[in-house]
Amino acid sequence: MERNQTDVSDARDTFKEFLNSKGLRVTSQRLAIFDAAYQHSDHFTAEDLLESARQIDDSVSRATVYRALPILTQSSLIREVDVGRDYKFYMANKNVTTFQAQVICADCDKIFEIDAPFMEWYGKTVAEKLGLEVVSQRLQVTARCQGDPASCGCSDGPSAVEN
Repeated sequence: MERNQTDVSDARDTFKEFLNSKGLRVTSQRLAIFDAAYQHSDHFTAEDLLESARQIDDSVSRATVYRALPILTQSSLIREVDVGRDYKFYMANKNVTTFQAQVICADCDKIFEIDAPFMEWYGKTVAEKLGLEVVSQRLQVTARCQGDPASCGCSDGPSAVEN
């Protein structure tokens, strides 16, 4: 089995264990939603996930997707990305070893993920000075293309955010 397939299989097993630890059933619909989330190579919305999950298992309902998303984020297998819209984006935590920051292009709304390991240290250091424990943190930068939109990589693929 190829390394990437092994990683997905390990993550799928972790998801099953997480469901069991929470007293939740491992259903074909939940597994289809998990599989669909891990098939996305970029950010996705709940509606994108619904469409992908239905290609795997046509019995997946919108309600099941919306109930599964908090479970997936609690398991830390996917992360929620809030870019200030009236809906959230999600991304599978595949091989993420450092804190991720998002840079959002204001011209095309594409979301870029970049490593920002210093932010994890900074958040922990500041919180400890105040006698607190970090629960969550995020770094988002909104930027514009400098000149040609192709200069920021916007033309590298479809936009992650729909206008």
